[in-house]
Amino acid sequence: MGKRVTVLGLGIEGVDVARYAAAHGALVTVIDARPAAALAGRMQELEGLPITYALGEPGVGLVAASDIVFASQSVPLASPAIAAARAHGIAVSSMTRWFFEHCPGPTIGITGSSGKTTTTSLVAAMLEAAGLPRMIGGNIGIGLLSQLDAMDARTWAVVEVSHSQLQLLETSPHIAAVLNVTPNHLDRFSWEEYVDLKRRIVRYQTRQDSVVLNARDEISASIADLTPAAAWHFTTDADLEGNGAFVRDGAVFLRRDAIEEMLLPLEEIPLRGAHNVENVLAAAAIAATAGVSGEDIARAIRAFRPVPHRLEFVAEVEGVRYVNDSIASTPERAVAGIRSFVEPLVLLLGGKDKDLPKEGLAEEALRRCTGIVFFGADGPLLEAAVEAQAQLVAPEDRPQTARRARLDEAVRAARSMAGPGDVVLLSPACTSFDAYANFEERGEEFRRLVRAIATEAEAG
Repeated sequence: MGKRVTVLGLGIEGVDVARYAAAHGALVTVIDARPAAALAGRMQELEGLPITYALGEPGVGLVAASDIVFASQSVPLASPAIAAARAHGIAVSSMTRWFFEHCPGPTIGITGSSGKTTTTSLVAAMLEAAGLPRMIGGNIGIGLLSQLDAMDARTWAVVEVSHSQLQLLETSPHIAAVLNVTPNHLDRFSWEEYVDLKRRIVRYQTRQDSVVLNARDEISASIADLTPAAAWHFTTDADLEGNGAFVRDGAVFLRRDAIEEMLLPLEEIPLRGAHNVENVLAAAAIAATAGVSGEDIARAIRAFRPVPHRLEFVAEVEGVRYVNDSIASTPERAVAGIRSFVEPLVLLLGGKDKDLPKEGLAEEALRRCTGIVFFGADGPLLEAAVEAQAQLVAPEDRPQTARRARLDEAVRAARSMAGPGDVVLLSPACTSFDAYANFEERGEEFRRLVRAIATEAEAG
């Protein structure tokens, strides 16, 4: 770690880097354009450490005095501070890059447009079932560097990696996985840039490494041609060549070195939705690549429980089930959430739009929902998309709709639309950044609102 470290952005990554650098004797300066009042919670996490703060300003002038600059994934690489660092020949790194460069044990890196957190958590559970030492972190919301000193050559690192965390990566994981690549984050990157970032995870692999790819996703499957690593695949059908995980006769199978093994029936997977079957298959292939037995893989799957904010059951109130799928920040992810239910749905849609196609979501929502409530800054955009598709649907077959400004108002409106046996689903198809710091905060607010309704219902 350099003597003078500058950290750009005081989010989860910035806190992780600042704490690690300070603990290793660096002179740490944190720069964030947000004011101190907005960062009070983060600063409290670093209380007592010898850290200098430059808040509410770009901090470009401070960068020149650094030995190394760490950029959080939320900081654009074209920002003036990073441009200044490069102009002065100062190294630019990140939490993810530093971790992969200094991790003493085997590394697993998992990326994709959706399913990363569930798959990462499943893989960690499978390694744990096998009795292998492991850590988990990265884009899943857990800092990496705070765990680095406790690791040794036997510790498996299971890391969720976002497209933006791949920008500065110059070391590939020993086992890389690309779950899928579909349109996302087009408000910040072009489609070509986004695809190239996903491919970057295998750029530095060797023949001693492995890659796990989705055989049914054209871009993911094509990545096998970009790496010398041994390729494994996963697919929800039985048409699979070589090593990997697949579905046959209503069960999950694993094939390695031409030997096939049935892991468990699909009905024993404790997660809703076809997308979660893909997550289970991906995790099984990754864990098998790491040497985990089929028995331990199956045991971990059966014991697994949904990750918070991902089709998370919150409560049943007056016969209505409320489900938190706040992670669904794209139309495609919201469609997957809708398709996870056979019950009548009242859907909550809204937030900050990502400029992604909405026609498929509108069609699915009109087909499956009895009610739709639009909320947030870009709720009107989603409403317009649904209304455009609704012209093709008979008036008597259209769901009830309502528009509200805030999530609390939207939950109240959804409650009035729903009846016993229905599901109220927060699967918003947008980011949370119009009103919340992240999707977790939005999901926690939804939980609180539902519990308040439950308390009201119990009081009569």
